[in-house]
Amino acid sequence: MVDNKYFSEAISLLREVVSTPSVSGEENEVSNLLCNYLSSKGYAPERIFNNIIVNSKKYDSAKKILLLNSHMDTVRAVGSYSFDPYDPQLDPLKIFGLGSNDAGASLVSMIQTFLFFELRDEPLPFNLMLLISAEEETSGKRGIKLALRHIMRPDCAIVGEPTSMNMAIGERGLLVVDALAKGVCGHAARNEGLNAIMIALDDINWLKDYKFPLISEKMGEVRCSVTQIEAGTQHNVIPDNCKFVIDIRPTDCYTNNDIMEILKAHMKSELKARSLTNKSSLTPYDHPLIEAAEACGIKTYISPTTSDWMRLDFPAVKMGPGDSSRSHRADEFVWTQEIKDGIEGYIKLISKLKL
Repeated sequence: MVDNKYFSEAISLLREVVSTPSVSGEENEVSNLLCNYLSSKGYAPERIFNNIIVNSKKYDSAKKILLLNSHMDTVRAVGSYSFDPYDPQLDPLKIFGLGSNDAGASLVSMIQTFLFFELRDEPLPFNLMLLISAEEETSGKRGIKLALRHIMRPDCAIVGEPTSMNMAIGERGLLVVDALAKGVCGHAARNEGLNAIMIALDDINWLKDYKFPLISEKMGEVRCSVTQIEAGTQHNVIPDNCKFVIDIRPTDCYTNNDIMEILKAHMKSELKARSLTNKSSLTPYDHPLIEAAEACGIKTYISPTTSDWMRLDFPAVKMGPGDSSRSHRADEFVWTQEIKDGIEGYIKLISKLKL
């Protein structure tokens, strides 16, 4: 049984975190808050821009390193909140507000898990390292990519995101493509020119019907969705340009470059990827993290969403309290019981881990 002080401290800290605006790229105040909290516990957190790194006082160079990582930043609040998104409220069962679920609950649960093992007399057979990252929501250059250059390379990691404490052993990547269909403008009454919208529709219909060959069953099919479209200036003018955006969720079967080559071979529109670095991730089924999950009876799955995991070059899993379906939506919240379950779940998993 975990002492309730860890649970109560997590709840109190999360309310402070939610009350401190931390939109991605603007995390200075919440980083100050978290550094002050960790300093009050006797640690000297290393700060890399707004990222925070804490090493175990029990560090042993002969042991491997398990990284506990979650992020402090949030998306911007949508306009349909029915309450102040920075008011966590004093409900005993829920903590409300922006970032409470994604990923504040994981963040405070990981901090308390780190402190639990630090205060325990019996040492772990590996080292713990805590990394609280910035700019996760925008894949910023001053986020975890920057922080990783300043730390010893971990052997594996648990990435804290709302997964209902199930374990994602793989996650799809993200490839966003800006498409431009080019036509020739003309008078609509005479049906002159070459309609860029029709060219775009041909490409979109091809994309809707195309199925990337399923090379492996591990992560399923590549998923493609057209999420934005823009064309035309006047009702009586045939448009010469039509812009649309494709959201693609790759699997381990195809690199982002592979997907771009397939699209370019079949589509008439000009295609430009915003980034080719947001790769899919998959941890081997025989990795100790997954074996520990099996020993704890934790459900494993493949996640459709991305996280800072895609920026790690060592094995990882994604796991944390909260529900992914509440992320990036109005009236975000997390159950206080979920945080208690998160702390206990992390402690149980780490206690079973053999690196």
